[in-house]
Amino acid sequence: MIDVTDDASVAGEPGTQALDDLLDDVFRAQERVEQGEIYRRAVAAELPPDLLARIDALPEGEYSVDEASDLLGGSLG
Repeated sequence: MIDVTDDASVAGEPGTQALDDLLDDVFRAQERVEQGEIYRRAVAAELPPDLLARIDALPEGEYSVDEASDLLGGSLG
């Protein structure tokens, strides 16, 4: 049996929805966004600490919405 209670990447989980909402907003008018910009927007949106930690752990560079979502456990990718 697999325990997914701590897995924020499960579609429909509150953390996943907050992440999806953030990425949707960040990538609204842009194809690629720097990791630092994603993190700044996450802080401004007051995302939970576990999501901030995941975003902060992304290597520096530019990401598409699909790449960011896949790496962070969102459901947009």
